[in-house]
Parts: sequence; C-alpha cells; structure tokens
Amino acid sequence: MGLSSRSAVAIHALTMLARWDRSLTSAEIADSLASNPVLVRRILGGLRDAGLVWSTEGRGGGWSLARAAREISLYDAYAAVEEGPILSRHAHPASDACEVGRHMQALLEAEFREAEQAMEQRLGRTTIADLARQVLAREREVALRNR
Repeated sequence: MGLSSRSAVAIHALTMLARWDRSLTSAEIADSLASNPVLVRRILGGLRDAGLVWSTEGRGGGWSLARAAREISLYDAYAAVEEGPILSRHAHPASDACEVGRHMQALLEAEFREAEQAMEQRLGRTTIADLARQVLAREREVALRNR
C-alpha cells in the first residue's frame, strides 16, 4: 500500500493537542492543516481506536490526548492510521521463467523489511512531546527574528 498523508495528518493533530493541552475541535485542527474537518475526523477516529485520543461531544467538546504526549511516539501515530507495509511489493507474482523474476520478490522482501524496521525504530524514538517542544523553539526563533 505505501505511506500516505494520513500519518502526517495524525502527527500534526497529536502535536496540536499536545501544544495547546486542551480539547480541540476537528475544525480547529483542520484549520491548522488547511484541510477539511471530515478528513481530520476520520484520522482522529483511527487515533481514538488506537487509544491515543478521546473525544467528548456537545458544547465545549472536542478531542484530547488519551495519554501523555511523552508516551506517544511518531510510530504509534503511524501504526494507528496506516495499513499494510510501508514499501509497496509486487502486486502479483513475477515470472518463474525469468531468472530475475524467480528471485526478485524474496530479495526485495528482505531489503524492504529491513528498511521498514529502520523507519519503525526511528519513528519510535521521537515523541509527540518532542515535536511540541520543537514547535515552541521554532516559534521563539521566529519571534526573535521579527523584533
């Protein structure tokens, strides 16, 4: 299937929730993404199903983190909203009549799985709290430049 933009949207939404440390509506999150609240709600639904966020309905309702931001890795967000392997595989078996075709699937599977494990480990080292801190640091830099 491959990596989609769902991961980026999920990480963005989680970072907003960590940054503001209050419930946010899907419309508020969508504004930050310059996106549609319906799309954001779908992504938040996947995050809710994974136990990363929760929601309340009605006046004053919205979405909140279900765990501390320091306990949510980027890989957690990725795994909550993406399906299938990161790198796409052959859609159908290659030809056994070809010496390349006979071996390519197995060779690529080993390479792709190793690359995917490296990405999982890398994303697992960064938390939503780390990103929220980086956002604040960059905002301070912007404020200092604009003085």
